Amino acid sequence: MKKIGCAILGSGNIGTDLMLKLLEVPSHLEPLLVVGVDAESEGLALARQRGIASTHEGIDRAVMLAEWAQIKLVFDATSAGAHAHHHEVCMVEGKQMIDLTPAAIGPYCVPVVNMDSYLNQNNVNMVSCGGQATIPIVYAVRRVSEHLPYAEIVASVASRSAGPGTRANIDEFTETTARGIEVVGGADKGKAIIVLNPAEPPMMMRDTVYTLSSGAEPEQIEDSVQAMVAEVQDYVPGYQLKQAVQFERFGSNDKLRIPGLGEFEGIKSTIFLEVAGAGHYLPTYAGNLDIMTSAALATAERIAQQKFGAGA
Repeated sequence: MKKIGCAILGSGNIGTDLMLKLLEVPSHLEPLLVVGVDAESEGLALARQRGIASTHEGIDRAVMLAEWAQIKLVFDATSAGAHAHHHEVCMVEGKQMIDLTPAAIGPYCVPVVNMDSYLNQNNVNMVSCGGQATIPIVYAVRRVSEHLPYAEIVASVASRSAGPGTRANIDEFTETTARGIEVVGGADKGKAIIVLNPAEPPMMMRDTVYTLSSGAEPEQIEDSVQAMVAEVQDYVPGYQLKQAVQFERFGSNDKLRIPGLGEFEGIKSTIFLEVAGAGHYLPTYAGNLDIMTSAALATAERIAQQKFGAGA
């Protein structure tokens, strides 16, 4: 079976989880190089233990290694600030990029919604963990509705699963996720909130999605949401609804007034989600990591087959 050589930029939580997925989940992808900036990081140590080439001197050193020539696809699991330089280097070197940072230089990609539209793009962005968990649901409401003027998501993750990269990118997370809700999810206006929950024992990733829509009945919305959950479960088995979708109707004599948006008539839907991780690197409560790396892996696998002829 033809394998496509991959590099991972970033040896933190997300990069390490992705490395182990590439090693353990059947695919046409082969991790050949892990790049970090901390010589003592656990991710680089695990890469060495698994026989994967590594460097702690960043991408500028990575391009000098023999393995670099064999790499066609690069995952960036660093930070929004670092991604700009990584993008420049990889475009010069002719490498395909899967961006797991909130930098969003490339188009937003949510596998179950729009992956097929961007298989020929040289850099695709995975939005954020909250975006991967909630944008499919926003889209599920939009695809059966005539209008979706507003969608808001609240992503609550265990504090233990939020590493320094996540904490340094909170602003970018909220901005990128909100924009993804609009561009990919189809809402006229999107809003995103993230909560780092310090509870002990750590809680699973929980996401709440609120939508205001018109032109679809509750039964249509619920059926669409249920179908979308099943689609996401194809690559994130721990993704599930926590309870039945809740609905509230606003009529012409009981309009909802929203600051900055005006009056609304239609249906408010509230969807509660939980994401349990597969436990490749961190415990199952780290569903926020798992859904990002799983979405990136699903996207990379399709690109490997479509663009590079993997498996042919």
